Amino acid sequence: MAPRCWRWWHWSAWSRSRPPPSGSTPSRSRTPLASGFCQQFSTQEQTPQICVVGSGPAGFYTAQHLLKHHPRACVDIFEKQLVPFGLVRFGVAPDHPEVKNVINTFTQTARSDRCAFHGNVVVGRDVTVPELREAYHAVVLSYGAEDHQALEIPGEELPGVFSARAFVGWYNGLPENRELAPDLSCDTAVILGQGNVALDVARILLTPPEHLEHLLLCQKTDITEAALGVLRQSQVKMVWIVGRRGPLQVAFTIKELREMIQLPGTRPILDPADFLGLQDRIKEVPRPRKRLTELLLRTATEKPGVEEAARQASASRAWGLRFFRSPQQVLPSADGRQVAGIRLAVTRLEQGVGEATRAVPTGDVEDLPCGLVLSSIGYKSRPIDPSVPFDPKLGIIPNVDGRVMNVPGLYCSGWVKRGPTGVITTTMTDSFLTSQILLQDLKAGQLPSGPRPGYAAIKALLSSRGVWPVSFSDWEKLDAEEVSRGQGTGKPREKLLDPQEMLRLLGR
Repeated sequence: MAPRCWRWWHWSAWSRSRPPPSGSTPSRSRTPLASGFCQQFSTQEQTPQICVVGSGPAGFYTAQHLLKHHPRACVDIFEKQLVPFGLVRFGVAPDHPEVKNVINTFTQTARSDRCAFHGNVVVGRDVTVPELREAYHAVVLSYGAEDHQALEIPGEELPGVFSARAFVGWYNGLPENRELAPDLSCDTAVILGQGNVALDVARILLTPPEHLEHLLLCQKTDITEAALGVLRQSQVKMVWIVGRRGPLQVAFTIKELREMIQLPGTRPILDPADFLGLQDRIKEVPRPRKRLTELLLRTATEKPGVEEAARQASASRAWGLRFFRSPQQVLPSADGRQVAGIRLAVTRLEQGVGEATRAVPTGDVEDLPCGLVLSSIGYKSRPIDPSVPFDPKLGIIPNVDGRVMNVPGLYCSGWVKRGPTGVITTTMTDSFLTSQILLQDLKAGQLPSGPRPGYAAIKALLSSRGVWPVSFSDWEKLDAEEVSRGQGTGKPREKLLDPQEMLRLLGR
């Protein structure tokens, strides 16, 4: 497609595309220009039009910082889903409602008269990144990591093998995963990976039905009704959480570990042999890692108190951590139609320090019977547009401090910038840094100095292509519908799962 030139875009169309920001001076920023966009504006005079792609934590934190630190900036947030908030809605565990409170902050950002949300727009398909770059002074790619790392082992395609990302999407109401239909009629499940997502999935699998009902009564879960129905009938009694390295290299945090240890109706299974000599080795590690490892040590080696021992003795379900094991093959059932187990290579640690320690195979293998395998070895980003550089090995957009390499005016934040690591506060800090860099470039005159049409131009393109964006006020109608449906079942909301139903509710 030949590049478009916004030089002749009619000024009056652009000026109507956004209400004047507070404190603006109409005579300076809204006067029609007979010469089109050839006149140069200083960064103080113009209204910077900025586009953010992705409405998860990275996108909203980037927008929030830009709006706070530039009194005239206007930010458009594009999202491929019909609904906002990304992994806060679709990734945070449904029994962690307090983590989702950040949505309140994001809502205030979206309601700003200098911010607009445009859902149901797939950047790279409905509109290209070059088209966005022509319409805006700057574009920030904050679209996260929407894929998973493949196991790349034989048998991965067998029924009963899922990515943890898809499983989380299923119980959290991600439309693309609503028909996942995992079979939970087996006794044992294996989760490959030892991060927070792995523990979230294990906790959801092992939560007793009566505890799920208690969460419902307290309005503390927005897990989908379809997932609840399957989990109520689950026969899974044992979950093994497998890692290729040792206790000092686990990626989960102490909060998630405590929740697993204290999960009603379950008991932990840890092999004390995995922790031999660890007491002396943890003296020099950073405090968070030390506290985490000490909790693992106590759980594995100390005799529980009378009350805890009684609780564990009455538990009908269990979970365990298997260290120094790397997946080699998913084993099929006799008829080849279902997973029946997983073959694990026994590993040892090669000399290194902390996260730099590598696991290498010893040559020994063991088979672990199971009827469900969930791969939780990491998320990864996808390339969004041929015009945007992408490192397939690292799964990120090559950048320096958030500036996309060799593409002036293009930035990135969040997981697509640094990789899928950290928690929401990590992404907040990262996104603030990217927005600071962008504003520095704007102030230094390194971004286009003339006006840009912003959403007015993109709206015309989308309309010509039959794409109908969903606004934030549209989302608030869907939000009200979800809350209303949840009241009937004692939940904070019942998520809408079908995009077509959402569009019908909006009269589309």
